[in-house]
Amino acid sequence: MELLDNLALGFSTATSLANLGFCLIGVLLGTLIGVLPGIGATATIAMLLPITFQIGDPVSSLIMLAGIYYGAQYGGSTTAILINMPGESSSAVTAIDGYQ
Repeated sequence: MELLDNLALGFSTATSLANLGFCLIGVLLGTLIGVLPGIGATATIAMLLPITFQIGDPVSSLIMLAGIYYGAQYGGSTTAILINMPGESSSAVTAIDGYQ
């Protein structure tokens, strides 16, 4: 039963209102920067890392970093589909298939 208690604690921590807000902010920032061609998810995290240092809770910082990463992945695929210019190397196949 300890396993289920820890799982419930993890879900309650991740779905708290503050952490969901940090995730939303991270996804929005990651998408806005990930749309720029040539700037991938790793560079986006490197640029926005100082923002996460200002957050007091380490769990909220990690959730925001995860949101930034996945938002940048989404932004890179958006430019690959719309203007046939992949934002990062993992979106190259999306540019071939999505632009047609």
